[in-house]
Amino acid sequence: MQAIILAAGMGRRLKELTRDNTKCMVKVNGVTLIERMLRQLERLHLSRIVIVVGYHGQKLIDFVATLGIQTPIVYVNNPVYDKTNNIYSLFLAKEYLRGEDTILLESDIIFEDSVLDDLVNDPRETLALVDKYESWMDGTCLKVTDDDRIEKFIPGKSFNFKETAGCYKTVNVYKFSRHFSENLYVPFLDAYSKALGLNEYYEQVLRVIMILDEPEIRAKRLHNQLWYEIDDIQDLDIAESIFAPDDEKVSRIQNRYGGYWRYPKLLDFCYLVNPYFPPSKLIDELTNSAPKLLTQYPSGMRVNSLLAAKNFSVREENILVGNGAAELIKSLMETFSGNVGFVRPTFEEYPNRCDKSASVCFTPSNKDFAYGVDELINFFGDKDIRALIVVNPDNPSGNFIPKYELIRLINWASTKNLRLIVDESFVDFADETETLIEQNILSANKHLCVVKSLSKSHGIGGLRLGVLASGDTNFIAELKRDAAIWNINSFAEFYMQIAEKYRRDYLTALKTFRVERKRFVDELKQIPNLRVVPSQANFVMVELANVTAAEVTKKLLVEQNIFVKDLSTKIPDGNYLRLAIRSAADNDKLIDALKTELNS
Repeated sequence: MQAIILAAGMGRRLKELTRDNTKCMVKVNGVTLIERMLRQLERLHLSRIVIVVGYHGQKLIDFVATLGIQTPIVYVNNPVYDKTNNIYSLFLAKEYLRGEDTILLESDIIFEDSVLDDLVNDPRETLALVDKYESWMDGTCLKVTDDDRIEKFIPGKSFNFKETAGCYKTVNVYKFSRHFSENLYVPFLDAYSKALGLNEYYEQVLRVIMILDEPEIRAKRLHNQLWYEIDDIQDLDIAESIFAPDDEKVSRIQNRYGGYWRYPKLLDFCYLVNPYFPPSKLIDELTNSAPKLLTQYPSGMRVNSLLAAKNFSVREENILVGNGAAELIKSLMETFSGNVGFVRPTFEEYPNRCDKSASVCFTPSNKDFAYGVDELINFFGDKDIRALIVVNPDNPSGNFIPKYELIRLINWASTKNLRLIVDESFVDFADETETLIEQNILSANKHLCVVKSLSKSHGIGGLRLGVLASGDTNFIAELKRDAAIWNINSFAEFYMQIAEKYRRDYLTALKTFRVERKRFVDELKQIPNLRVVPSQANFVMVELANVTAAEVTKKLLVEQNIFVKDLSTKIPDGNYLRLAIRSAADNDKLIDALKTELNS
C-alpha cells in the first residue's frame, strides 16, 4: 500500500502564513502539517509516499528531505497549480493510483493517529472517511445509508443547510483499492477532466461513480476521533487547541471563553445552560424570521427597554437591556467610587471590574462556602463600603438566600446608605423562583439594583441578553446614556418580542430541570472520592478527594472529551470542580466518566 498527498495548493485564505510557503508547511503547535502527516504515515510501513507539489514546491521538497523519513518519497509536480484545482493534481498522479492500493490525503488536515489505523485495518478495500455533519464544517458532504453505502455526493456549493439530517462531511482521507482505481476511478477521472476541464475537484469524479449500480466505495464513519481541516487562521487557532499537548489543552480551550460549538464532539459542562429551554417551536419562529433579522437594524435603546419592561412587568424607566449581563456589569461597576463589598468565591466579572485596593471581601469559613444575611451583615456592618455585590444563587458555590431574607438585607443596606447589587442570573433554577424584579420592590428601594442574565436562565447564550433593573430612574437613565444606542442585535430584540408567548413552556422547563438536578446530584453522591456541595443553581460544585481538580479536569478533556470547570484559581486552597447541569443523557455521560476517572 502507498499514500498520495495532494499538496500543490496556495492556501490563500491563510494569508501571511502562506505567502512564502505552501499550505502544509503551516505549523500547528510548532510542527508543520506535512511533518505530522508523514510521521503518521511512516508508522504504516508503506511502499512509498507520493506528494503532488506545486506552489513553493521546491521549498517543500527541501524541507521534507530534512525529516529523515524512511519510507521512499516520490514527487509529482503540478506546474499550473494556480490555474487548476486538485482534480488536476490527482490526474498527474493517476499512474501511481493504477499501480497499488492507496491512501489518498489532502495536506491541509490534521487528525489523531487512530484515524489512519482504523482506515487501514478495515477489511473493506475502498473507503471514504466521513464524520457526522456539524455546523462548523465546510465542503463536500455525503448522504450515507445504514449499511455505509454512499447515496449522494453534495458539493459545498450545492449544500442545503435546511437538510442537514443524515449528512456526513468528507474528511478528505480515502482508501482506494488498486482495482477501484484501475477500473473505475482513473477512467472516470480521464473522462471527467477532458469533458469539464481541470478547474474542478477530485470528489466530483466520485460523485459520478455513485451513479453506477455497484460503485465499490463505502463510507467509513469516524467514532469520536479528532480531526480538523485548516483553511484559515481561525481554523488554525482551533486546531492548535484541539491538538495541544495534554498539559496545555485545558488552558488553551478554557482561554477561548466559548465558541465550543466548533469543537467536534466536545461536551461542555462549563457553560451554564438551561438544557430544557428554548423549545423547538420558539427556535422555529426565530429561524423563520432569520433573513429579516439578519439584514435589518434592531431598534434603539428606548424600544428595547420597553420590551424588557413588558417581559418583567416593570416600567421602561426602571430597566436597561444589555448585550449579555457582562456589558451591564461593566457599566455598573464603572459608576462606583469608594470601596465595594464582595463575597468570595463568586462570579469574577464583578471583582475583576474593581480595583483590588477598593475591594472588601468576605469568604465563608465553612467547606460549602455557605452564608446567609446574618453573616453578610455581621461582616460588612462595620466596613467602609459604598456598594455590596451579592450573586444569588452564588457562582460557583450555588449558595442561595431566600427572598424574604434578601428583603431584610435590602432594608439593612438602606440604613447603611449602600448601593446593593443582587445578581439573580440563576434564581429561576431555585426550587422556588423568587425574583426581585418587581415594580413595588424597585420603587421602594432606589438603592437596589438587580442584574439578570437571560442568556443563562433562558438558555440563549448565543443571543447575549441581560437586564439591569433599579428603582433609581436617574441612575438607569445615566447607564442608558453610557450604552450604545444599538447595544443588542435584532435576534435578541426579536426574542424579547416573542418570549412572553412561551412563558408556560419556560416554567415547565424549570420544573423539568429541578427534577433532573435532583437525580443528577443523587447520582453524583454515589461516586467515591467526590462530595457534592448543596446548590440551587443550574450547576453544582463538587469537592474531590485523593486526586486534584486539575488532574481530573485534564483527564476528562483529554480522555473523554468532556470539559468541566476547575476551580483552583477561584479556590486556591481547595480541590473543587464546577459541573453544569445538562440533559439527562449528557449528565449520565459525565457521571460515567467521573466514575472511571475517580476510580482508576
